[in-house]
Amino acid sequence: MPLIRAALAVALAAGALAAPCAGEAQHAAKIWRVGYLGYAYPTEARDLEAFRRRLRDLGYVEGKNLVIESRQADPGFERLPALAAELVALKVDVIAAVGNPTIVALKRATQTIPIVMIAAGDPVGAGLVKSLAHPGGNVTGLSSRVDGLSAKWLELLTQAVPGITRVGVLTGPKQPGHAAVLGEITLAAQRAGITVLGLEVGGRDDIERAVVALTKSRKSGLIVLPGPVVLTHQTPVLEFAAQHRLPAIYPYRQFAESGGLMAYAPNRTEMYRQSATFVDKILRGAKPGDLPVEQPTTFELIINLTTARALGLTIPRAMLLQANQLIE
Repeated sequence: MPLIRAALAVALAAGALAAPCAGEAQHAAKIWRVGYLGYAYPTEARDLEAFRRRLRDLGYVEGKNLVIESRQADPGFERLPALAAELVALKVDVIAAVGNPTIVALKRATQTIPIVMIAAGDPVGAGLVKSLAHPGGNVTGLSSRVDGLSAKWLELLTQAVPGITRVGVLTGPKQPGHAAVLGEITLAAQRAGITVLGLEVGGRDDIERAVVALTKSRKSGLIVLPGPVVLTHQTPVLEFAAQHRLPAIYPYRQFAESGGLMAYAPNRTEMYRQSATFVDKILRGAKPGDLPVEQPTTFELIINLTTARALGLTIPRAMLLQANQLIE
């Protein structure tokens, strides 16, 4: 009998030890469903791969314990509500989204599924979160809006183009944060005696008209604000600026890499990577409303010297020393 009782005790102890392991195995075996809502732009595949790679680093393997349901909106965003509803109907565990229009569409479609912002302009002003420190609700992630950034764009443009008298600011529709940024640029420009023109564009024809109108006056420059429209229409923006010899500063490094004069921006690919960390935290049980919204802390200045020479510009030495990358 003592031997039987001892054997029983060992068996029970082994079972108790095995129970948590089985639970962990069951958790590890769960297939997580992550939604992604974006729009097609030239470097989206590269950025999305950074998102996937970071998830792999965190232990999520597509086809094993992860399924990514990816949807892309058209440039006009007509299908955004339908795409948002489609992802919600799939009952994904979390949705990562890029750009204010996509995040707004998702927030209207669900108040329960967590939404991770990959890049949002002024999420507080857009009503996406209550505050950066305490988002509340089901939305958190990364904001691309940083105080002082708009003034920096103007400063860099005026350094590169001495004597500039007029600056156009390319804005997009359905971008409520652009009005505030335009106001900041206008205020800074007034102090320098520079006229600012707000140029809202929704497509290729609008972009051409805006550039032509701006170049009627000499000593003009262009500031392109971030957003889905300029990302999806990168090629015509660069083409028309080159055709009309218009110096411009862009909010994405790929514009300078593809022939634009210069870009000053956070690393967009890195923002995709960071958003995957938010997804991981939420899948591990964190509530989105408790995760503070993060903002970029480092920015890159990329100058295309080939384009500068084509425009007849000599970039000041001080700017060259500031640059993170010089493209020859």
